[in-house]
Amino acid sequence: MTNPTSTATPPAARAGRREWTALGVLMLPLLLVSMDVSVLYFAIPAINADLEPSSTQQLWIFDVYAFVLAGLLMTMGAIGDRVGRRRLLLIGAAAFGAASLTAAYADSAGTLIAARAVLGIGGATLMPSTMALIRTMFTDPGQRAKAIGLWSGVMTGGIALGSVMSGVLVEYFWWGSVFLVNLPAMALLLVLGPILLPESRDPAPGRFDRLSVPLSLAAVLPVVYGLKEIASEGWHTPYVVSITVGLLFAALFVHRQRTADDPMISPALFRRPGFAPAVVLNLVSSFGMLGSAFFTTQYLQSVLGKSALEAALWALLPSVPIGMAAPLATSLVQKGVDRAHVVTAGFAIGAAGYGLLALAGTDSMWLVLTACGILASGIVMVISQMTDLAMGTAPAERAGSASSLLETGAEFGGALGMAVLGSIGTAIYRHDMPSSAPAEARETLGGALATAAHLPGRTGDALAAVAREAFTHGMQGAAITGAVVLAGSAVAATATLRRSRVGDAG
Repeated sequence: MTNPTSTATPPAARAGRREWTALGVLMLPLLLVSMDVSVLYFAIPAINADLEPSSTQQLWIFDVYAFVLAGLLMTMGAIGDRVGRRRLLLIGAAAFGAASLTAAYADSAGTLIAARAVLGIGGATLMPSTMALIRTMFTDPGQRAKAIGLWSGVMTGGIALGSVMSGVLVEYFWWGSVFLVNLPAMALLLVLGPILLPESRDPAPGRFDRLSVPLSLAAVLPVVYGLKEIASEGWHTPYVVSITVGLLFAALFVHRQRTADDPMISPALFRRPGFAPAVVLNLVSSFGMLGSAFFTTQYLQSVLGKSALEAALWALLPSVPIGMAAPLATSLVQKGVDRAHVVTAGFAIGAAGYGLLALAGTDSMWLVLTACGILASGIVMVISQMTDLAMGTAPAERAGSASSLLETGAEFGGALGMAVLGSIGTAIYRHDMPSSAPAEARETLGGALATAAHLPGRTGDALAAVAREAFTHGMQGAAITGAVVLAGSAVAATATLRRSRVGDAG
């Protein structure tokens, strides 16, 4: 029996055709921003031949986009809350398009590095703005969950699609074409965005805390840099120092947010029910996703001997179940299944994928692809639900900041996954390689295969076989670690999310 003195919460307005059309427009730049993480995989050899960058310049061409993107996410999320998410999105789209054009026709390595840095700035404006606008356009919890599920799928699929598209474009055109594909989508956004997208901002944001900007950069960039270098080069002192310096600045950044009158990131966000667990579990999800990618791409190419383009095309197969994972998770929650149970199941599925990967031998392509599909499907279930939980519990006026925190955590998680699991795999590889093998061969599988190619007959074949076996053993060890982490996360999800209930957060 209804209490006559109670006040019923009015139902949220449901989105119509205009909002869903606007979502489609938002998905195009989001897809391209995620693709730009991997779009240079196959273009680098052609760029090297044309621009002749130094080894340091080559690294910056590849990495500067991700570094700038990670470093500016929190700043851009906070700016969007103040100046307007649509306005920031359109400014970012214009910058992204201009930088893409510059990169396509760059005549020097320095120009290309600068263009990639501007692409990172544009990407940092686009990612939190798209999610914040989804939070604004879809106030009905069920519709918002579906929209966020689509957002999660596009983000995940874009990274895989970027490498394949770059391979195809470089095969038939020149390397600059991998940047020109950005222009039509950005032009479409600039034309349709003002018509379809609503403007939204924090009505009372307070003064912008300028000191927090350099503090956030000093916190994020050294940590991401150190983790990425550890993943590829090992635990050397400069990289550990870089991470330590970043963590010290992170502590200063947190102190600033807790004591400033108008902080860039409001600590009140973390007092909202479910927000902090969502950020942490989303970080762990990225740990699992990118930690596995560190091995599987090398496995397809260096262990199975696939060409780069062949490996990328085969790697698209796991995308089929991935595309169904987020909608399935959303459907289960809307049918009354506890979100904690869905997230727990997602982590358990991811752990099972790692378990399958631990069974792979040196000729197990189908097993590895199946494991990747299962692993990624479970992870995407978690990501879609944690994004929905965080954005649903965050107040609409802080949507940009909330989105930027999620995405910054994902950047940290991905870098941490590659560093930790990559280090475990590398340690096992080096332990398994015989001491009689050349020094370069004992360092990496790539070094071993390059060395083996210059050795006569059976000697080279034997070294290559031993190296492939050692790498596979290292992948198995890393997969077991990944399975343990995700299984532990499943238990943590059950404990921390059981009481998290987000209705209409407005």
